[in-house]
Amino acid sequence: MASQWLICSTSVLLLMASVFPAVTQDSCSGGVPGIPGIPGVHGPNGRDGPKGEKGDPGEAGESTRGQKGEKGLWGPPGRPGLKGEMGLPGPNGYPGKPGEKGRPFNPSNQRKSFFSYKRLIPQIPDADTTIDFNSEILPNPDGQFQGEPLTNGTFTCVTKGVYFFSYHISAKSRVCIELKKASESHMILCDFSEGFLVTSGSALLELEVGDTVSLQATRYNNIVTSYSSTSHTFTGFLIFPTA
Repeated sequence: MASQWLICSTSVLLLMASVFPAVTQDSCSGGVPGIPGIPGVHGPNGRDGPKGEKGDPGEAGESTRGQKGEKGLWGPPGRPGLKGEMGLPGPNGYPGKPGEKGRPFNPSNQRKSFFSYKRLIPQIPDADTTIDFNSEILPNPDGQFQGEPLTNGTFTCVTKGVYFFSYHISAKSRVCIELKKASESHMILCDFSEGFLVTSGSALLELEVGDTVSLQATRYNNIVTSYSSTSHTFTGFLIFPTA
């Protein structure tokens, strides 16, 4: 409806424009200009023109770098990583300095600590008491091989080291002997027989200076005391010192 009205209005104006100039030209020499017409409807957009030529290159810009900032704070430690593979062996190190020259070894200077005793007492030893060995088997050896004395059958260590001890006891029917280190029982050895018997035992002990070693009779023993059939010995010696 609006478009029809616009078309009609445009036609009327064009008609008036064509009529009024004709009248004025006929009647007067200097006529009044007519009213301008209404602008026409915009036409459709035109097509894109051809691509223009490439422009000249611009001036090269200069890159500017700012100043280095301050060092930041240390962050928290990260988690431990996985265990790596074993590396190759490193080169051999330099040889160390030679050690001090050792002292010459002379076996004759080594301490010989030993004893070997037998029992020549007619009484049967009481139970839970130290068996007394009262007679040296080697009473007068060479001076450097002098044995250690027993005190009422007890050996007292004078050289720290490892010792070997052994004993032989004659008995009838049964016998139990206890080997003691100081007041501590090291072991108990027992033997049984229908007749007479000779029982023996041995042990290695590590001793400090002042330690004592002895044999004790228990209540389960029938030790023979007759000189003609007795065989009661107690022997010990130092294997090597540890001082």
